[in-house]
Amino acid sequence: MARNSNGESAFSRTVRVLEAFGPRTPALTVSELSRRTGISMPTVSRLVSELIEHGWLVRDAERSVRVGVRMWELASRAAPAVELCRVAQPYAVELLGSVGHHVQISVRQGRDMVVVERLSALDAVHSNGRYADRLPLLASAPGLVLLAHTSPEFQESLLTEDPSGRSATDPALLRRRLNEIRSTGCAYCPGMPDPDVTVIAVPLRAPGGRVMAALSVAVPNGERARGALAAVSRTGARISQAYAERNHANATAPAHRHSGEGRRTVSHNRPVPVPHTRRSTGPIG
Repeated sequence: MARNSNGESAFSRTVRVLEAFGPRTPALTVSELSRRTGISMPTVSRLVSELIEHGWLVRDAERSVRVGVRMWELASRAAPAVELCRVAQPYAVELLGSVGHHVQISVRQGRDMVVVERLSALDAVHSNGRYADRLPLLASAPGLVLLAHTSPEFQESLLTEDPSGRSATDPALLRRRLNEIRSTGCAYCPGMPDPDVTVIAVPLRAPGGRVMAALSVAVPNGERARGALAAVSRTGARISQAYAERNHANATAPAHRHSGEGRRTVSHNRPVPVPHTRRSTGPIG
């Protein structure tokens, strides 16, 4: 694979271009991509042209570049997030109907959490969360739940070297909080990260007990938040049980089931059947 004078491969440069796009930078010009990646304009221009040719990027009416449908198509196949969201969706919809406002599912990726599903009521309290958002584990309730169930070595690496600057800095306090989350089975975080909002998060477990994701709600502070705690915990347990049952059914199904024969396709983005509800892709205000 061709490398530049610094020894970086063409593939690595392509990855850097793609990773320049984010929830708050959905469209970038070639010059902006060059500045963000530190890659020369001619090289970025060539890479962008090739990515557009393959459908991974597209140009909009303003000649800026955006992530293309092909990228979304590939990302939507990510496992186990796709299967988990399929199993969880009816329960998440029911939870949204009960507590209102925002319901989301997040998974860990390295030192961060990524939102893989988010449902919001049209009249929901303002919350800065977005579908596909990425946040440091220490900066959110679902992130704390995910972190609480990682290895002690990994936890120590974050507690003592937190690079985010967006969390409490006392490692002893954070250790106590993680112990409390493991003990109670939830993270209850008023004002984190929005001052008027309480986020409640619980683990979603794979068969065998491994924590694979976090279910959370964002609701106004006060009585509504206190009343939502039991509903979130109950829903998390139901989703984990349903996921285990789905995995057991898949493992014991006849071979032709795994080849796709007779499999019913479920759209990950189908309309959510709750009145006054939408999938949230940006701040609600």
